[in-house]
Amino acid sequence: MTRQHSHKEAASRQENANAPQTHNEYTHQRLCDSDDQHAHSPPVPEAVESDKAGVSSTTEFAPTVYTCPMHPEIRQDHPGTCPKCGMTLEPVMPAVEEEENAELADFRRRFWASFPLTAIVFVLAMAGHRLTRLDPAWQDRFELALATPVVLWAGLPFFRRCAQSFVYRSPNMWTLIGLGTGAAYLYSAVAVVAPGVFPSTFAASGRVQVYFEAAAVIISLTLLGQMLELKARSQTSAAIKSLLGLAPKTARRINADDSEEDVPIAHVHVGDLLRVRPGEKVPVDGVVVAGASALDESMITGEPIPVSKRAGDHVIGATMNTSGALVVRSEKVGAQTVLSQIVQMVAQAQRSKAPMQRMADKVAGVFVIGVVGIAVMTLFAWGIWGPQPSWAHGLINAVAVLIIACPCALGLATPMSIMVASGKGAEHGILFRDAAAIENLRKVDTLIVDKTGTLTEGRPSFDRAIGLNGFSDMDVLRLAASLDQGSEHPLAAAIVAQAREQGLALERPEDFESASGIGVRGHVAGRSLALGNTSLMQAHAVAVDAASTEADAMRARGASVMYLAVDGVLAGLLSVSDRVKTTTPQALTQLRADGLRIVMATGDGNVTAQSVAKQLGIVEFRGEVKPADKLALVATLQERGLVVAMAGDGINDAPALAKADVGIAMGTGTDVAMNSAQVTLVKGDLRGIARARALSEATIANMKQNLGFAFLYNALGVPLAAGVLYPFTGLLLSPMIAALAMSLSSASVVANALRLRATRL
Repeated sequence: MTRQHSHKEAASRQENANAPQTHNEYTHQRLCDSDDQHAHSPPVPEAVESDKAGVSSTTEFAPTVYTCPMHPEIRQDHPGTCPKCGMTLEPVMPAVEEEENAELADFRRRFWASFPLTAIVFVLAMAGHRLTRLDPAWQDRFELALATPVVLWAGLPFFRRCAQSFVYRSPNMWTLIGLGTGAAYLYSAVAVVAPGVFPSTFAASGRVQVYFEAAAVIISLTLLGQMLELKARSQTSAAIKSLLGLAPKTARRINADDSEEDVPIAHVHVGDLLRVRPGEKVPVDGVVVAGASALDESMITGEPIPVSKRAGDHVIGATMNTSGALVVRSEKVGAQTVLSQIVQMVAQAQRSKAPMQRMADKVAGVFVIGVVGIAVMTLFAWGIWGPQPSWAHGLINAVAVLIIACPCALGLATPMSIMVASGKGAEHGILFRDAAAIENLRKVDTLIVDKTGTLTEGRPSFDRAIGLNGFSDMDVLRLAASLDQGSEHPLAAAIVAQAREQGLALERPEDFESASGIGVRGHVAGRSLALGNTSLMQAHAVAVDAASTEADAMRARGASVMYLAVDGVLAGLLSVSDRVKTTTPQALTQLRADGLRIVMATGDGNVTAQSVAKQLGIVEFRGEVKPADKLALVATLQERGLVVAMAGDGINDAPALAKADVGIAMGTGTDVAMNSAQVTLVKGDLRGIARARALSEATIANMKQNLGFAFLYNALGVPLAAGVLYPFTGLLLSPMIAALAMSLSSASVVANALRLRATRL
C-alpha cells in the first residue's frame, strides 16, 4: 500500500479545509454502512451567470472591472473614484497575487511626511509663544509655512474629492472636509497675509487669531482614518483569493502514448486523462476511470470524513486525494468547475449586498447643503445690511459658520463608536470586519447554522464499543485499536486515541491490509481481525444480524458504525461520531430567548442532520445541502423580508456567509469562511453571537448619541456664528470661539464613545 504523502499539501489542506492531515483506508460512506448520502460526490451547482469580470478559469479572469464598495451599480473598466461617495473603486474580481494598494501607499507617504509638520503647528498654536518667545506675527508666518504643505499637498486628494462632489452634484463627507479645512486655512492665510481686512474687534494681543492647527490636524487625522479603512477594505477580497489559492497550479496529464507530463492547469481540456497521486489535489472536475482512493471533500460538503472513490465516481477539482492513485478523465474545466462557480457565488454575493449607509452619510447631503447655504446667506446678509465694514463682517461670520460646522465631530461620531466596540468585541473573542456587521447584527431575526464545526466539534471522536459473543467492550476496543495502529484514517485515529486514554495495552498488527471501500483487516496476536462495514463482514461470511439493533440506534444518533470480526466471528461493534460542542446547547437556548429563529443547514446526510437537530431541539433543519443550496436558502429567507445571519466554518459555507445580512464564521474553521464573513467568533463558541448582538445594540445607541452631540453643537453654534443674536446682544461668535466649540464637540464624541468599554456582555 502506498504510504507517500506530501507534507506541504497536507499542511495546506489543514489550513484550507479544516480536515485531518491523514491517509485513509476506509471512508465515512463505507463505515457508516450507508448507501445514500455519501456514495456519490456532490452535484455541481447550477451555473451562476458571471458579471463582466466573469471567471474564465480557476486562476484567470476577463479584463478587470472596477466597482464601488458602497455603490455596486458604479462599474467601469479602469481605476478611479466613485462619483457618488468619492471612495476608491476596487476590482470586482481580484487577482490571486496583487501589488500593494497604490492609494494606501500614497496616503501613507502623505501622512508620515506631513505628520511632523502638523505636530509642530499644533504645539505652536497651543503654547508656541510661551515656548519660543517668537513675535506673534512671525509665529503666524511660521505656522502658515508649516501648514501650507500639509493642507495643499497632503490634503490634495480630499480637495479633489470635494471638487468632484460639486461636479457630480453629490454632496458627501468629502464636501464637508474640503469646505471645513479649506475655510479654516484660507481664513488663517488671509489673516497672516492681509490682517487689515478684519475688524479690530477680531484682534487678540495685537493680531487676528489664526486656525492653521485645525486645518492641519483634520487633514492628518483624515489621512490616518483612510489608511485604516483601506487596509480593512483590502480584506473583502481575501475570501476570493483564498478560494483561488485552493486550485492546483499544474496537472499530470497522461498522453496518448502513455507518457506523462506536468502541464499548467489552464492547458487541461475536457476529455484529458489525468493522474492524481496520493497527497495531491484533483486538478479539475471529472470521473475516475482507474484506481481507488478516498478524497477529502470537506471544502464542498463540510463533511470532515473522506469519501471513497473508485472507477465511475465523480470527483471535484481542488479536493485532496488522501491515499491511493487515481486516473481521472476531465469533464469540466475553467469556469465550469465547482470551485470556479463557488468563486463566482462569493463574488456576486459580496457585490449584491446592500451597502450600509452610515448615519452620518445619510444626512450628509442635507447637512452640507444647509451649512453652505447658511454661510452664503450670512455673507450677503452682513454685506448688505451689516455695519461697516459690512463685507468684512460677512466674510468673518461666514468663515465662522464653516469652521463651527467643520465635520470633525460628525466624522468621528460613528468611527469612534466602531473603534471602541471593535476593541470591546475583541476582548470577548468577537471580531467585526466592518461597521455594517455591527449595525445589522442587532436587526437579525433568523440564524442559519452549519453543523460540522459550528454546532459540532468538526472532528471524529470515539463514541462507544459494544462486545458480543463473549467479548467484552474493552476487548473490542483493544483489538480494534491494535489493528487500527496500521491505519492513518481519522476514524482509526479516534479509536486508537481512546484506547490509549483508557490505558489499554495495544499489540502490533501484522499483515495489515486495506480493503478498499469497506474497511481494514490483519492479524493481532495470531488472531485474524476484520474491521469495517457490512460489506466487509459479508466478504468474510460474518453474520451481523445480532448487532443490527445496536447499530441502528448508533446511526440514529448520527454515528459511524464499524463491525469487528475475530477469527470469523462477530466480536462487537464500535461507533465514532462528530460530537456536539459543550457550549452549543446553552448558546441555542440563549439565542432562542432573544427571539431568533434557528435553521440548521448541513452537507451531512438527512439521518445525521435529524439526529443532531433532535439532540439540540432544532425544529427546522436541512440535510445534504450543497454550497449553492445554502446560498439559495439565505436568498429565499431574505426575499420573505427576514434579516438573516449565517454561521459556518467551512469553505462550503463561504457563498452563504457572503450573501447573508451578517456572515458569522467560527475562528476554528477555514480562512475562506472567515474572509467571507463579517463577524468571526475566535473561540468558535456560538454564545459569542448573543454577546455580539448585545454589543451591537449598545454601539448603535452610542452612535446615535454621538451624532446627537455633533448636531447639537451645530444647531446651537451655527446660528451664533451667523450673528443671529447680534441685533439683540451686540455679540458675535469669533472663529476662535467657533474652533473651540468644534474641539469641544469632538471631545464630547470621543468621551461618549469610550463609555462603550464599560458595556456588560
